Amino acid sequence: MRRSDVDSMANLTTAYIGLGSNLGEDREASIRTALRMLGEDTDIEVTGVSELYETAALGGAEQPGYLNGVAQVRTTLGAEDLYRKMHGVETSLGRVKEERWSPRIIDLDLLLFGGEVINLAHLTVPHPQMHLRSFVLKGLAQLDAHVLHPVLREPVSQLLERLNNGNFTFDAKMPQLVSVAGIIGVGKTTLTKKLSAVLGCKRVFEAYDQNPFMPLVYAGARDLALDSQLYFLTSRIEQLSPAALEAGQIVISDYIFDKELIYARCLLSARQLSLYEKIHQHLKDEAAAPRLVIYLHDTAEKCLERIRQRNRPYEQLIALSFLRKLGRDYERLFENWTACPLIRISMARFDNMRDSDLKHLASQVRGYAASPCKSSKP
Repeated sequence: MRRSDVDSMANLTTAYIGLGSNLGEDREASIRTALRMLGEDTDIEVTGVSELYETAALGGAEQPGYLNGVAQVRTTLGAEDLYRKMHGVETSLGRVKEERWSPRIIDLDLLLFGGEVINLAHLTVPHPQMHLRSFVLKGLAQLDAHVLHPVLREPVSQLLERLNNGNFTFDAKMPQLVSVAGIIGVGKTTLTKKLSAVLGCKRVFEAYDQNPFMPLVYAGARDLALDSQLYFLTSRIEQLSPAALEAGQIVISDYIFDKELIYARCLLSARQLSLYEKIHQHLKDEAAAPRLVIYLHDTAEKCLERIRQRNRPYEQLIALSFLRKLGRDYERLFENWTACPLIRISMARFDNMRDSDLKHLASQVRGYAASPCKSSKP
């Protein structure tokens, strides 16, 4: 083998390119032609192509559906030169750069370039919203499930699992609400305090201590259960209304609004629940939707141990069976969750007191809620 060939092989970079088309008589043919044109370049070798998937247009736009996939290439080019080659192929095939998410005959996006992080005016790598797109992560995982996102430092298979087949967009005009969820005693409030300190952001705590009815309900006054739930409902809407949250800024809450019905169904009689559900139905849309949910889970036994240790008087009558039921209800809530990305955290492996765990989670939050995913210091 010639020395020049050895040097060339040593300088090869593996990159991943997103593929898309929603115009023309044969979308697949457009994608295959683009791949052929890339492969004809002596500096680019197409080494793998995922399956192609039908995808609805992002942003609720009324336009034809997309055919999407991902290609793996090896190249001697730098990221900017590869990007220019890709742009040249798009132009050759009739792509016209128009407004965001407009229809296009071919769309080539540079998703990953080795492990590089590039933040330029015309090029951001990794692609700034690839971690929000199932149709991208599905193709990537098919080619290499273990490849790491160089900013989030998580494998693409894990990022894909967080989306539950959903495709999301970042909207800086909306409050960037991050909701920490889980059963009583799992560590929601502690994590909210520590994570908000790392991120330097606002935090919202559930109004446990202000609810005059809850201690009485836990003590057995079931006739006050509806009063307690309505107190929580109205206070949470006040805390999480868009008017109370700042657009574009992260705020972390130590609860998720969607848990309202979980507790109502556990604590209310059938008659109380019927009335509560009617009120909830009218008011629920007044609370801002989360941009990210962090779901903490642990055994009911461990959570009960923490409850005993913190020694809040009104919690000491909580039974293990009640916590187990809550755990099952939370699992059902998140089993088919598609409202936003969902990060699951096992408290058997995560330590609220360990800086490395907190900083890693903070980088995840920045990626999903603070801005399109660019490199930032923890």
